[in-house]
Amino acid sequence: MAERSWSVQDAKNRFSEVVEAARRSPQTVTKHGKPAVVVVDVAEYERLQQLERATAPSFADVLLAMPQDDGEFSRDAVRMRDLDL
Repeated sequence: MAERSWSVQDAKNRFSEVVEAARRSPQTVTKHGKPAVVVVDVAEYERLQQLERATAPSFADVLLAMPQDDGEFSRDAVRMRDLDL
């Protein structure tokens, strides 16, 4: 079944229909004619969450990927601001 688009007002008035339709395919809810949210079946949501976790690097991987050259950072030659105490 093709994805259906609902206005916010229609989605509020016919929420049970939106939920039933979302079990078959994602349902887009629009606000002022523009897509605002997508309602999806819980199994699809969990599949997407698992896929995201599988592809996202861990915090440890991010830290280990940082350069470790033990070098110094160069500093720009800037004039210090005047400070009135």
